[in-house]
Amino acid sequence: MEKTIIPRPEHPEPMMQRENWQNLNGEWLFHTNPIGSAEKVMIEPFATAPYTQKILVPFCPQSKLSGIENKDFMRMVWYKRIITFTEEQLKGRVILHFGAVDYEATVYINGEKIGNHFGGYSSFKFDITDYAKVGENDLTLSAKDVMDNIPRGKQCHDSYNPYGCLYTRTTGIWQTVWLEFVPNAYIKTAKYYPDIKETAFDIELTLSKAGTVTVEATYEGKPVGSVTKEADGNYLRLHLPLNEKHLWEPGHGRLYDLKLTLETENEKDVVSSYAGLREVALDGFKFKLNGKSIFLRTVLDQGYYPDGIYTAPTDEDLKRDIEMSMEIGFNGARPHEKIFEPRYLYHCDKAGYLVWGEHANWGLDINNGCGLLKFMPEWSEAVERDFNHPSIIGWCPFNETGGQNSVTARRILKAVYEETKRLDPTRPVIDTSGFCHVMTDIYDQHDYQQNTEKFRESYINYNGKQDSFKFDDSQKQIYIPDLPFYVSEFGGLKWVPESKKDSVPENAWGCGAPETEDAFFTRYEEFVSAMLEAPNIMGFCYTQLYDVEQEVNGLYTYDREKKFEDYSRITAANTKKAAIED
Repeated sequence: MEKTIIPRPEHPEPMMQRENWQNLNGEWLFHTNPIGSAEKVMIEPFATAPYTQKILVPFCPQSKLSGIENKDFMRMVWYKRIITFTEEQLKGRVILHFGAVDYEATVYINGEKIGNHFGGYSSFKFDITDYAKVGENDLTLSAKDVMDNIPRGKQCHDSYNPYGCLYTRTTGIWQTVWLEFVPNAYIKTAKYYPDIKETAFDIELTLSKAGTVTVEATYEGKPVGSVTKEADGNYLRLHLPLNEKHLWEPGHGRLYDLKLTLETENEKDVVSSYAGLREVALDGFKFKLNGKSIFLRTVLDQGYYPDGIYTAPTDEDLKRDIEMSMEIGFNGARPHEKIFEPRYLYHCDKAGYLVWGEHANWGLDINNGCGLLKFMPEWSEAVERDFNHPSIIGWCPFNETGGQNSVTARRILKAVYEETKRLDPTRPVIDTSGFCHVMTDIYDQHDYQQNTEKFRESYINYNGKQDSFKFDDSQKQIYIPDLPFYVSEFGGLKWVPESKKDSVPENAWGCGAPETEDAFFTRYEEFVSAMLEAPNIMGFCYTQLYDVEQEVNGLYTYDREKKFEDYSRITAANTKKAAIED
């Protein structure tokens, strides 16, 4: 009998991994219903009617890998499959996880509704123990994806065909679905606070029940610390001293493996995890990691794939994007207009690759209070989920909001900044990248000026005062003085290699258009040197790592092929020492 191949079979959450889990990726029944209420449709006719198609989860129905490849608008989609439980599996708790479902998900077990989730990017889960039975169980999910006034990122919302910097849509399930079997007494969450001076981790745990907690740390297989403490209730804080110091740094993802154990009289829960020992701080105009001033040499990464759209075809594809970036001298990325999956961050953690946490706010109107309601719950879920990743060195909830003329928009930007700081006081926060700042730890700017002399003049003399640099008045930038300065988008140079010119779409999009490879490299070198030589600029982010559909301003093609035979001039430009660095 031929063995069924499960796509994306790896554990989707390496930060909280148990041995007893089940991947639900693979073939599901699928149906598209363009309109209608989820509750009404559930009862009649799709609860009992045969589904018309099959889909390969976790790939969205717009993608080739899903087996559907329907790129039209889909307002409502339905998924169904059978899951089987043994009596042994139902002795504890059964947790059903969804990596991400776009946009409004409703989940049913054996025809009973167990819950909703709003938001196309954050992970969610349900305890389905009380709905499950021994033997076969019907799992059904509906996803409503009306794209008006929701965070949709770069998904094209107003045209069948993508254009400019808007790309193919994603609907429904687009990350791994999985089951986790846990004891009745189990570890619900873990939060790590690294302390490089003490060479220790402070750890916060939430538990389903009280018990004895032990945390053991190893480094490359060698025991380096442990702590045991009794929990009287559902919350516990521990201090874990380490007898060896291994700092997490750019290019060196030195990680401690952690084993978390909760024991009660009758049960034991064991979680495999990891953490990085590093601290982030701002000092004047400097961005510091572990007390050392570093320059952020980052690149824009859209997180799109030709055959998978929002979903990387394999785990190796996630890893390869990071490797491509580092090979040409970048030390990090700005994952753009998308909350990336935990597996991507895991590979960033292992590589020592710096990233920003960002939401997909495009499409959301924040000129009224509904915008905050649709944004903040999902953003909070993302910050809480990704807090422990050492690769995340800052948060940027919004991008290019342009809401500086609305009192409500400014209040929302301020409120989200303040709430993000409450959720995570350890990292800097940029309220909204580009154009408009209300309350921020870092002043950033998007600058697609193609005249390299004017570009240099804009930043070389920056000293924290508005008259010390220039920006395009048409962008209506709102300036906040005396902050670290990050040029978080620039370049966007349009370049199509000779081998790809016949396949480039008519609406190919990019900035500038150097006529020769030499002209491309020269312009790139002059852009980068202008920021590296400026004594008070802390970093840059080039647009972008690879092409996406009709947008051809990547350093690689959409299918991750090289655009140039030799990248040595780009690598040399990126790795030149910055004036602000120690």
